[in-house]
Amino acid sequence: MKTITVPAYNQVNIANREIFDKLKNTLGFVPNLFATFAHSETALETYLTLQNAKSSLSAKAREVINLVVSEVNQCEYCLAAHTVMGKMNGLTDAQIAEIRGGRASFEPRLDALAQLVKGVAAKRGHPDPQLVQAFFKAGWTEANLVDAIVVIGDKTISNYLHGVTRVPVDFPAAPALTAELALI
Repeated sequence: MKTITVPAYNQVNIANREIFDKLKNTLGFVPNLFATFAHSETALETYLTLQNAKSSLSAKAREVINLVVSEVNQCEYCLAAHTVMGKMNGLTDAQIAEIRGGRASFEPRLDALAQLVKGVAAKRGHPDPQLVQAFFKAGWTEANLVDAIVVIGDKTISNYLHGVTRVPVDFPAAPALTAELALI
């Protein structure tokens, strides 16, 4: 059976090596999942362009989306990475756990976002219309909705890449959710 490996620096093209260098300078290392994108000559740059695109959403709101989608898709890699990123964006361990369960009771706007994202991800783009209305009622805009969908797509791509390749997780593992927070 063929297994997917994480390519080393000398196994990727020059454009990807340059991106690896930038990642090392910014993050201190090249995350295995990003390196895996470099099996393609273009996918890593394409993915990072999408991930780093301008957005009407704050970094904290994007982390809410990343955590909810990764939980719905059961991506241990992205849950680990975004638990770290969530903390860097001011979320506590308890808040991260609640967000992974599709709620954010500590902040009403983020709660509406988390519930909508859970509905979108779990129902493959067909959430309950009441969740959309609650999102708008919480003060989000149409631009925010479109940008949220873009972030959902971005995270789905990386969740699926890890789900297929199962490359090693190189972030501290995300804690398991308690039964009352776990997604059904």
